[in-house]
Amino acid sequence: CWGAGAKPVTALSGRHGNDGDAAVGKGRRQWKGRKMRYLIGIDNGGTFSKAAIFDEEGNQIAVSSVPTVTITPKPGYTERDMDELWRVNAQAVRTAIQKSGIDPKDIAGVSFSGHGKGLYMIDGDGNPSYHGILSTDARAWKYVEDWYKDGTNKKVHEKTVQEILACQPVSILAWFQEYHPEVLEKTKYIFAVKDYIRYKLTGEAFAEYTDFSGANLVNLHTKSYDKELMELFGLGDMYEKLPPLKHSAEISGHITAKASDETLIPEGVPVAAGMFDVNACGIASGLASEKDMCMVAGTWSINEFIGKNPIDNGTVALNSMFCMPGYFLIEESSPTSAGNMEWFIRTLLDYEKKAAKEEGRSVYDITNEWVASIEPQDSNVIFLPFLNGSNEDALAKGTFVGLTAYHNKKHMLRAVYEGIVFSHLTNVKKLLRNRQATKGIRTSGGAANSDVWVQIFADALQIPVDTVGDKELGAQGAAIAAGIAAGVYKDYQEAISRTVKITKTVNPRPEYKEIYEEKYATYRAVIDGLSKAWEHFKN
Repeated sequence: CWGAGAKPVTALSGRHGNDGDAAVGKGRRQWKGRKMRYLIGIDNGGTFSKAAIFDEEGNQIAVSSVPTVTITPKPGYTERDMDELWRVNAQAVRTAIQKSGIDPKDIAGVSFSGHGKGLYMIDGDGNPSYHGILSTDARAWKYVEDWYKDGTNKKVHEKTVQEILACQPVSILAWFQEYHPEVLEKTKYIFAVKDYIRYKLTGEAFAEYTDFSGANLVNLHTKSYDKELMELFGLGDMYEKLPPLKHSAEISGHITAKASDETLIPEGVPVAAGMFDVNACGIASGLASEKDMCMVAGTWSINEFIGKNPIDNGTVALNSMFCMPGYFLIEESSPTSAGNMEWFIRTLLDYEKKAAKEEGRSVYDITNEWVASIEPQDSNVIFLPFLNGSNEDALAKGTFVGLTAYHNKKHMLRAVYEGIVFSHLTNVKKLLRNRQATKGIRTSGGAANSDVWVQIFADALQIPVDTVGDKELGAQGAAIAAGIAAGVYKDYQEAISRTVKITKTVNPRPEYKEIYEEKYATYRAVIDGLSKAWEHFKN
C-alpha cells in the first residue's frame, strides 16, 4: 500500500491505555501477572511482503516490509517468482522477530492475509508449477468477455452471486488451459497467495473460505465447492485440484522444523488459515456490525460492508463469505487505488525522492504539500486511475485529460489524488444503493496515512472518515485470526474490543460539496466519452 504505515518499535508504543499493567525488559513483557503472548501476521499485497508482530492487546511491536519483484513479460501480465516470494516472506518474518527483541518462545500463533484473486499453483512435489499470477493481471479478459456474451455469467451468478473478473482464478485457469495445458497437467493444488506461504510454513495444503468464495470457486448458497460451477467455466478437470477449505481462524497446520530454521518461528507453533486482505483490513478496522462501512485505499480500491445475506439483485459486483461466521462481505473493488500513486512517484518524481532523502524527509511529505497547495477548484485536470485495471472497462487505461501548457506536476499529482478518490466514490455509490446511509467510513491502506488525502475522501464522499491506528492493518487482521486459533481471544468481537483503536475522525467540509460533485461529474463524462476508444488499446 502507498506510504504504508507504522514504524517498527522495540518497546511499548505508549498509546496503549493499560500500560500501567505492563512491564518491559529485554524484550520480555509481563501482562497482568503473566507473560505476554505475541502474534505474527504475514501480509502479501501487490508490491510488498510484510511480517508484523503484535502483542495480545493489538500493539504493533515490530514490522518488516520487503518489496516483491513484479515480472511483466507483456502488457497486462503481472507475475512473480514463487520461490523468490517465499524467500522474501521468510526474510520479513526473520527481520521482524529480530527487531522486536521478543523471545520467539512467546509467539502464540501465526496467520496470514493476502491479495485476493490471482493464481498460485504447485505440483505434486510442492514446487511452483509456474510463476504466481497477481490480482492486477489482465491476460484473461477475453474469456470474461466470452462468458458474458454466451450467458455463462448468469448461470454462474446463480451459484456465486458475483461478477466474473479477468483476474480471478477461473479466468486465468481458462487461459492456461488454452495456452499452457502442460502447466495444469502437472499442477496438484491451486492456491491464493497466502495459501502458498502457509503451505511453505506447514507443509499442509489448504484453501480458505474468504479468498475462494470471492473468486467464483465456491457456491455461496451451499458454502462448498461445486463441480457444476467449475464445468460452467469449462474447468471440470480442475475440480480435483481445489484444496480442502478452512475457516480463517481454524488451525491449518503447525510450523515445521525446516520453516523454523528459515523464519525463527519455533517449530510446532499453530498456524491459522488466514484471510483475504479485504477481510483482514476490515476486522482490524473494527468491521463487525452491519451498520459499519469500510474502505481500503491501497493497491486496490476496496469498499465494503457486511450482512447476514448476500446482495443477489445484480447491483453489487462481489459477495463472499466474511471471516466472522454467519456474515457475508458485500464488496465493490477495483485495482484503481493508491497503486497508481506509486507509479506516479516511481516514474515522475525521481528528483523529488532524492531531494527528500537528502533533507531527511519522505517523498510523501512533498506530495502532500504539493496537493495541499492547490485548491480543488483551481485545477480541472482529470486522471483516470486505470494503470493496473479498471472498474469501468476491462480495456480502459490510465489517462490524464485536460492538460495544458499551464499545468505542471503539482496539478497532475492533485488529479491523481482526486481520480483515486473518484474511483472509490463510484464503488461506494453502488454499495449505498443496497443499504441505509452510513454515519461514517473506516479507512485504511496507504492513503489513510495522508491527512490531505483523507480530507479529500471526506469532502468528496460527504461522509466522516475514521482512520485506524498507525499500524499494518492487513497483518493485524491476520494476527487476530492467529489469536483466535491459539486461544488468545474467544472470538472476533473480543479481539476487536482489545485491539482496535480509532485514532482520528476527519469530517467533510460542506463548502466543498458542490465543487467535488462538479469534478466527479467531469470524471464520469471523461469515462463515458472514452468508452468507444478502449477497443483500440487491446494490444
